[in-house]
Amino acid sequence: MPTAPVIEIRDLHKSFGALEVLKGVDMAAPKGHVISLIGSSGSGKSTLLRCANLLEDSQQGEILFEGEPIKWRGTGSGRHPADRAQVTRIRTNLSMVFQQFNLWAHMTILENVMEAPVTVLGRDRAEVEDKARLYLDKVGIGAKCDAYPAQLSGGQQQRAAIARALCMEPRALLFDEPTSALDPELEQEVVRVIKDLAREGRTMIIVTHDMRLAADVSEHVVFLHQGRIEEEGAPDTLFGSPKTDRLRQFLSATAPA
Repeated sequence: MPTAPVIEIRDLHKSFGALEVLKGVDMAAPKGHVISLIGSSGSGKSTLLRCANLLEDSQQGEILFEGEPIKWRGTGSGRHPADRAQVTRIRTNLSMVFQQFNLWAHMTILENVMEAPVTVLGRDRAEVEDKARLYLDKVGIGAKCDAYPAQLSGGQQQRAAIARALCMEPRALLFDEPTSALDPELEQEVVRVIKDLAREGRTMIIVTHDMRLAADVSEHVVFLHQGRIEEEGAPDTLFGSPKTDRLRQFLSATAPA
């Protein structure tokens, strides 16, 4: 029997007031696969990711985590998750890395990485510290354990945020434009880490403006346009022979000069 996807979304609808942002989206992230979400600003990419992580309530459709459906109460704009314990359990298994690094300024990098496993998951502090140091080494900033966020470059801060996400030992990593706040040189530091994670076979959903990154690391690429999936498929097919005019226009606009 095939394993259920880590995250599966069926016919998802999301509105902010009168603005319908997602208009019936279906998506699945199988275990060990990297899914990239691409599309112009306002296409619904980040909203889809936030709905998958239950940071936003959707109005219609199903979200399943490893085959387990989210339980809902109410309908339409009044729909909310019915089981807070379920939400907490699932969220702790879906670590999110944001565009802004969201590190606590008053804590060292090591303390930032350790905080959630110790306080949220109740894990042993000494055991968590060993793992935190391991993950900071993995992302290439092990020597910065005792530094504070303000003492790090943007690329180093984002790598610390990735180490923090990894230290939760999640079933999947969700990246929301992880490199868009960085200049090109620092961006490449973070891209290298993401590529290493992809080679390890980690399950990831990446919202990105970096078409090269999407092409290099993804098993599947989803192109969103005005709240719907306009086109999707393997990166070679999607980038090499796009079927729709809208995707051709988008790729032409995002191609390097």
